[in-house]
Amino acid sequence: MLTNTFCHIPHIGVKTEARLWAENILTWPDLAQATASGMFKAAATEIGVCIEQSSAHLDEANPLFFSKRLPSHQHWRLYHEFRDSTAFFDIETTGTAPPTDAITTIALFDRRTIRYYVAGHNLDQFPDDVAQYKLLVTYNGSQFDVPYVERSFGIRMNQAQIDLRFVLHHLGYTGGLKGCERALGISRGELDGVNGFLAVVLWREFARRNNTAALETLLAYNIADSVNLERLMTIAYNEHVMKTPFASARMLPMPEQPAIPFSADAALLHRLKRQYARYLRD
Repeated sequence: MLTNTFCHIPHIGVKTEARLWAENILTWPDLAQATASGMFKAAATEIGVCIEQSSAHLDEANPLFFSKRLPSHQHWRLYHEFRDSTAFFDIETTGTAPPTDAITTIALFDRRTIRYYVAGHNLDQFPDDVAQYKLLVTYNGSQFDVPYVERSFGIRMNQAQIDLRFVLHHLGYTGGLKGCERALGISRGELDGVNGFLAVVLWREFARRNNTAALETLLAYNIADSVNLERLMTIAYNEHVMKTPFASARMLPMPEQPAIPFSADAALLHRLKRQYARYLRD
């Protein structure tokens, strides 16, 4: 989809891009030829330079060039070309205010391997592992997960990012991650009804009572957040592509759901849901 994308180029917005597609100007070489023939007279040089830069950065597998030039709700365009260097991640925290707040668990999924990190065990491995990827996909991560990780580890996450909150909102899907999942037919099974508040409670159950069932339930929830992002990303990408002339060539198959290595403790969840029922609305 990137080679059909023009709205990262100066002086071309989404409406102009659609007009160019309608005129059968479909790729960067098409646009370069049209520009050389007199289109965008005043900006021809600037547009030509950006087309050359786009080709070079795509050859170098550099999604950051494009993410910096596209609005956040258009970042879905990066996914097709950069799937093999993409990771989906989500964090859970203690839910307290600074300076006592902290990350408790992180789930990282790259379409092949599920990795998970636990405070007091292997959390410090996360910065090195996530640095291997060029494109990160989150839900509201640009506002929460990424800044939280940067502050907690004292690092900068300089990868290109797709924040599905904005991509899905542009399609009309709202209500948080769980609300979007429900709207798109993604079920969590035994984890239905578990939310961020209960994730905090599960960590406290583990930390205070060494309740390993609570930790495993928390990890099952955290990993579900991460792996479900791939399905949401694919759905969002396909719905956006359907609105372009390129649907027949650019649609992506729905991924298979990977096996999550932990299971929720049903009895524990039942007890906690009853105990904290008034806090469990999404």
